[in-house]
Amino acid sequence: MVMHPISLSVLIVTYNEAHNIEACLQSVHFATEVIILDSGSTDKTVEMAKQYTPHVFHADWPGDGPQKKRAFSYATQQWILVLDADERVSPELATELRQLCAPNTDVHLNAQKIIAGYDIPYQSYYFEHPIKFGDWRGEKHLRLFNRDYGEISDNIVHCHIKLSGQKSKTKGKIIHHPFRSLDALIHKMNVYSTESAKYKFSHHKKASLFTAVTHALWCFVRGYILKLGFLDGSSGFMLALSNAHGTYYRYLKLRSMHYAKS
Repeated sequence: MVMHPISLSVLIVTYNEAHNIEACLQSVHFATEVIILDSGSTDKTVEMAKQYTPHVFHADWPGDGPQKKRAFSYATQQWILVLDADERVSPELATELRQLCAPNTDVHLNAQKIIAGYDIPYQSYYFEHPIKFGDWRGEKHLRLFNRDYGEISDNIVHCHIKLSGQKSKTKGKIIHHPFRSLDALIHKMNVYSTESAKYKFSHHKKASLFTAVTHALWCFVRGYILKLGFLDGSSGFMLALSNAHGTYYRYLKLRSMHYAKS
């Protein structure tokens, strides 16, 4: 098969991702350039990353969106793929990206309108179990965009791409392994709930114990029952419960912030 040149920059921000980074980088070996922006890893993340790309940079951690915008400032290619270190480009998606990111291609024309970005479907795993239902059912995110038509938001937690143009959807998927252990899950839930509470607090949001409990209960019912999470067996139950816990602590921390201020 003939490999045509492509114009693709992959952006990855890292912190202590030695257990993830190699598989992630291997999955995007075909990209024109891979940008790594590390925020002070104390493991072998940087050392391992340098074996795959010369574009390894360092900065403090201002939050998800601001950090990815910094990584974007180093990119030189027309098409931008935003990845997290715990994500891998599937072989099917890799083949598709080679076509989509080829210079001067006409695959981005849809009814005479330019396709400026692409939603990418996800296959996420709860530890080693693929999730097909619940809150992760049908998961997709806008992760591939033309730099002339998109920008990265400033959200401190879970930033997104703001697109000025039409978008389409890839067939290939991103494979997502967010938790390598129970300790890692609890740590991530604690960090994310804290950052989310800080964001809400900065936007003058308030919460009570009732708010925390009812939001958590709704999160569990939505994911486990309404979105059929129970069909994923024990993994579906644990995922719904984990999400509910994260929601509970987010609003409980927001409540505590207001008490501390008063």
